[in-house]
Amino acid sequence: MGYFNRKGIEKDAYIRLIEQYRETMYRIAYGYLGNEAEALEAIDEAIYLGYAKRKTVKEPDYAKTWLTRILINECYRMLRKRDHLSFYEIPPDVVDAREEPISLSTKLALQSLPEDLRQVIILRYFADMTIRETAEFLGIPDGTVSSRARKALSILRIELMEKEGEKIYEKKS
Repeated sequence: MGYFNRKGIEKDAYIRLIEQYRETMYRIAYGYLGNEAEALEAIDEAIYLGYAKRKTVKEPDYAKTWLTRILINECYRMLRKRDHLSFYEIPPDVVDAREEPISLSTKLALQSLPEDLRQVIILRYFADMTIRETAEFLGIPDGTVSSRARKALSILRIELMEKEGEKIYEKKS
């Protein structure tokens, strides 16, 4: 892979890793935080922490996993720091890295999922990980990833259909 020597990741190799992985990092952070500014802040902090600890990495096959774990831990830290979520803090339509708008109702539905289900959705659909990659990252069987994804998508579908139903009903009144 070329990223490693006996002392961990070399500086130039770390920079190449970040350049190759930055879009995926953004999608992951945005999936957890739901806010572009906070996602960028989390990425900056994760890159800094990764750089500071780059000498501790021993396995080249797990460089992205290692960096992803740092990023997710930083997202959790930022979420804990939030006092509470205000509806005015989230713009109604935010554009993610793929230039697809995410509605406020979709963001709220995603945030309302239980953590284990939300993790699977973020890794599968925001980070574009396969079922196997998601399973390896979370340390769970492939079948568990599949069932959690199905359950989460079912919950999201119901919740979003209810929201759309409310909008349609309100317009007819």
